[in-house]
Amino acid sequence: MQIVVPDDFKHLYVVDKEHPVVKIPAEVLRQKALEVTKLTKKTQFLLDDMARIMRRANGVGLAAPQIGILQRIVVIAPEGMRPTALINPRVVKMTGEQIGQEGCLSIPGLYGDVKRALYVEVEATDRKGRELTFELEGMPARIVQHEIDHLDGVLFIDKVIYETLHWVDPSLPHPDEE
Repeated sequence: MQIVVPDDFKHLYVVDKEHPVVKIPAEVLRQKALEVTKLTKKTQFLLDDMARIMRRANGVGLAAPQIGILQRIVVIAPEGMRPTALINPRVVKMTGEQIGQEGCLSIPGLYGDVKRALYVEVEATDRKGRELTFELEGMPARIVQHEIDHLDGVLFIDKVIYETLHWVDPSLPHPDEE
């Protein structure tokens, strides 16, 4: 799907030192990320940077390709959960169904409904190299599925219910939050 950014939203598509999240149509967002084979100090710095960048952008998840790094790493921070790094995450079980609104730090201002599994089990390595299984339901399950899609070059606009797409300036209060 080709996205045409309205003029009123082009200011959100700046990529610089203050705004390091890569935006569409950057090719890196459509590439498959590589497995992480060794945890190094550089990996630890990357995880810290990703958590910081995600917080500064008011996001709840960030995948390494979104900052131009083709590694299978995501950081998620659903409400009430501290930022959690998942290295080489893979969904091993999914059940149920939910439809909910999604947006993306790499496509700022565009939102739409996406069908996802309600519950997922994800196997991943944590920042200390431990193999863990995460069981997530509801919004946390949605977030991790969205971020793992990034690792395969898939964006939410590839799965969106097209009729629900709409533009909202993320710097303005959302009507549901007033």
